[in-house]
Amino acid sequence: MSTKDFVEKDYYKVLGVPKDATEAEIKKAYRKLAREYHPDANKGDTKAEERFKEISEANDVLGDPKRRKEYDEARALFGNGGFRAGGPGGPGGGSFNFDLGDLFGGAQGGGQGGGAGGFGGGLGDVFGGLFNRGAGAGTGTRVQPRRGQDIESEVTLSFTEAVDGATVPLRMSSSAPCKACSGTGDKNGNPRVCPTCVGTGQVSRGGSGSFSLTDPCVDCKGRGLIAQDACEACKGSGRARSSRTMQVRIPPGVSDGQRIRLRGKGAPGERGGPAGDLYVVVHVGEHPVFGRRGDNLTVTVPVTFTEAVLGGEVKVPVLGGPPVTLKLPPGTPNGRTMRARGKGAVRKDGTRGDLLVTVEVAVPKDLSGKAKEALAAYREATADEDPRAELFEAAKGA
Repeated sequence: MSTKDFVEKDYYKVLGVPKDATEAEIKKAYRKLAREYHPDANKGDTKAEERFKEISEANDVLGDPKRRKEYDEARALFGNGGFRAGGPGGPGGGSFNFDLGDLFGGAQGGGQGGGAGGFGGGLGDVFGGLFNRGAGAGTGTRVQPRRGQDIESEVTLSFTEAVDGATVPLRMSSSAPCKACSGTGDKNGNPRVCPTCVGTGQVSRGGSGSFSLTDPCVDCKGRGLIAQDACEACKGSGRARSSRTMQVRIPPGVSDGQRIRLRGKGAPGERGGPAGDLYVVVHVGEHPVFGRRGDNLTVTVPVTFTEAVLGGEVKVPVLGGPPVTLKLPPGTPNGRTMRARGKGAVRKDGTRGDLLVTVEVAVPKDLSGKAKEALAAYREATADEDPRAELFEAAKGA
């Protein structure tokens, strides 16, 4: 939308609402008209499509309180198509009109000052900050702030650090304002507004129907400014590579491969814009004793044959804490898993998961003579028991 369109078009009339209409009334009028003239409901009707575009444009301006205020101020200044001022002779002495095409179209010739009253760049430069969404240095207009880029990095933690959380140094390389030109891209610190995007850093291209897509401006690389005398250090981009080391707090309970987002820790923004975000991909090393299953830790504890048969109490190691004692019931089978509550990894709410303890009956490799005699006596005493009998019966039934 050009500055001329912005001033000359009566968006209130387009939507059929009074100038003092509330936001709710504007929204209601827009929805009603949009349904009536939507391209899907008027296929092949070019007039309806143009009308729908006009309605959408009016809603874009009047539906945004900030843009509506700018629009009202512009209309108040320039009336309905021309700028009027008292002529010679004081009040009532007449008036004279400037055509908006001359006001905003720029100068025509140079001998007489050109354009409207000798403004070499046209009043579009003087009032650009009022009408345009973005503008730039050196023209009395303002360029929009630009958000910094997101950065992605990686960090490797030990198993314990991942469970308990850790603060680790992270060295990052990112784009930052060029120190040589203070981020302007211009050797003398005086860039000009990009004429293609008028300082917004974005250009619109037509889409299907009434929709349009926005892309970064290719002429200024999305900055909204173009260097008049390019800075040698950054080649006019206003950005340079910068390395820094920062202390990053990794929350407890992270898992291997998890991607953490740290808001505002990415590359610095431009012209007062916010910094980007930092994404950290976490790699977790293995532990010789403990494993991980979600918020729970796992450990395998060997027990003797007599402990498994007769029962007893066994001590179990805990990551980063004193061991706990679990009561082993008589007849505990090999591979049974028991639970030590609250001894696992830290959850997001600050509580801890559990420690899952798997029992593994240890078979001794070397036995003393006395132990062998005892086992032989046990074998004779249990000779009538066949633990595989039910297995073979079940196999016959199948």
